[in-house]
Amino acid sequence: MKIASLTTKQNRAAGALLGAFIGDAMGLGPHWYYDLDEQHRDYGMWITDYTAPKPDRYHGGLKAGDSSQAGLILKLTVQSLVSRSGYDEGDFCRRLEEDLFPKLDGTASRGPGGYTSFSIRNAWRMRVVEKRPWSESAGNADTTEAIERALAIAIRYADAPKKLVEYVESNAVLTQSDETVLALTIAFCLVLGLLVTGQRFDAKISDTLVQMVEDGVPPCSLDISRRLSRVKS
Repeated sequence: MKIASLTTKQNRAAGALLGAFIGDAMGLGPHWYYDLDEQHRDYGMWITDYTAPKPDRYHGGLKAGDSSQAGLILKLTVQSLVSRSGYDEGDFCRRLEEDLFPKLDGTASRGPGGYTSFSIRNAWRMRVVEKRPWSESAGNADTTEAIERALAIAIRYADAPKKLVEYVESNAVLTQSDETVLALTIAFCLVLGLLVTGQRFDAKISDTLVQMVEDGVPPCSLDISRRLSRVKS
């Protein structure tokens, strides 16, 4: 189906998902440069297309337009959502364990996408090496890995914010244990859901988010509601 034939809301949903995949691939080459002069030397002043990573840097060996591991996990999440007609945590975890974990060895440099994040390495160790249940697989990385995959859940449940929060939180705690990270993951996904349903991304969106907190849309577990209430400030 062509995007032009979709409804406005479907356009926004498709744009959000495609934008995530495109953004991931666009960032593959210039990922993790901390010296802007160095990045300019390697890629110029402005990046307008997919670029191949330098051989000695993160994602070295991949080609321009390839996905990082974050993009591959996002694809896995989408496949699970489509296959199960919604969020099925058991199916999502099974896909991680069957499609991703066998390709990892616990090091950052090994695995699909050229780099494995700390939270995924930790989950791999908890599940594969230590044989712990998923309820004990999370780590305290202060990173965005959960957002990078849960955004697909947010798009799927944009019209059902309570389910959005429930499923995003449930998915995020598989790999993230830091309460602030969890709160920000849910806040991001709530905002994304609002945008998909048509709300403008302006100053009023924070008022809407705070109102959702006051209405009890985010759960009280993990102190998320209190932390989300600070987003406006």
